[in-house]
Amino acid sequence: MEADNVTSVKEFILLGLASQRKIQLFLFVVILLVYLLTVLGNLLIIIIVQFDVQLHIPMYYFLSHFAGIEICYVTSTMPLILTHLLTGNGIISFALCTIQMYVALTMGSMESFLLSVMAYDRYLAICCPLIYPTAMSKQKQLQFALACWVIAPVLSAICVICLVCQTYCGPNQINHFICELPVVLKLACSDTQIIKLVNLAIGAIGILVPLSVILTTYGCILYSVSHMKSNVGLHKAFSTCGSHLIVVILFYGTIICMYIIPKSATSPDHDKQIAVFYVVVTPLLNPIIYTLRNKSIHRAASKML
Repeated sequence: MEADNVTSVKEFILLGLASQRKIQLFLFVVILLVYLLTVLGNLLIIIIVQFDVQLHIPMYYFLSHFAGIEICYVTSTMPLILTHLLTGNGIISFALCTIQMYVALTMGSMESFLLSVMAYDRYLAICCPLIYPTAMSKQKQLQFALACWVIAPVLSAICVICLVCQTYCGPNQINHFICELPVVLKLACSDTQIIKLVNLAIGAIGILVPLSVILTTYGCILYSVSHMKSNVGLHKAFSTCGSHLIVVILFYGTIICMYIIPKSATSPDHDKQIAVFYVVVTPLLNPIIYTLRNKSIHRAASKML
């Protein structure tokens, strides 16, 4: 009898950002513009880096990878948001929800690892300039990039497989505008303690380990910079690290709030509020931050135009 009463959930209902039709259409226009600007901004970074030979250095090599990942990330989330806002229907199949969750989680993990690689690159350039050409050779750059593109999909696959193996037999409404692992897991009927521990361990590998690398490298950079007597050297060090540090703060600040810090039971829209920032706002800001004060990018863009 118990087996007969258990029905497997075939689709979820995303409650979305708003329920009123006028607000949905307004958000559709805003998010569509943000999506197009985000893709265009990151695409321009890739084109400029490929176009200018002087930008064929490790820092811009990793930046072009980061821009490509950003395009993949917003493409895995925003078209789904736009579709639901335009139709006013938040129904999504279990399979599509799983695919979208896996791609977004993979891209986010790759960004995390790549940010730590970029921080290590800055550490070598500032603190170890003599060994920098050897430590960041073409082969090393490729190895670091491949590591990010291999490790992140594997870790994400473990999380998603564990989630798919759970039983979903109860409510299918998700108070969110995209499928995300923590909010989908709340709907599981089976015991989720083990999967939560697995996700915590993988989260430590995908978030805390890269963050620790970034904090360590920037600690060494600050120590090295504090002993510099040349104002030119100080300015160059801060100009090359400033943009990356801002992106790191935006990225890890929102991710930690979503995946690490315990949620308050009194704020049901907590997940959505944070997700709006790192799904919509941060991807738009990243290309602006990296290009706003970067004279090399400005020069290369002027030359290309």
